Amino acid sequence: MTTNPETPPTDEIPVQEPRDPAGKGAVADSTTGKHAAADPAVVDPADAAAKDSSKSVTKATRISGTWIAVIVAIIVLVFLLIFILANLTSVTVSFLGMSGELPLGVALLFAAISGAILVALIGAARILQLRRRVRRAAKH
Repeated sequence: MTTNPETPPTDEIPVQEPRDPAGKGAVADSTTGKHAAADPAVVDPADAAAKDSSKSVTKATRISGTWIAVIVAIIVLVFLLIFILANLTSVTVSFLGMSGELPLGVALLFAAISGAILVALIGAARILQLRRRVRRAAKH
């Protein structure tokens, strides 16, 4: 039983009104004897079981995650293609004493890819470092 920190705990157990035997969701009012609409907070165990079984059928899988990644990648590639085609003006690029002319969109794409590779290398080095620490800690 959970308690609210603002109110002192009581030994009372909440009483739930009985459900209609026909299972229509109506409950009998104890004062009038008439049927009223069911309380939306009251959950029928059969309904809960049906909802749980539908969740297990539609659970996310690795393949569904892969499809989402493929769709996102396609959208990103379309935007990159549009960006490159919109920036075809040639520019002179100089790097480490070398220079050449490239379309602006391609030059910016190369710069972005170079930055991503640099970040990936630093991240991979950190992951390897942490794995070594875990292995050494497990040996001791």
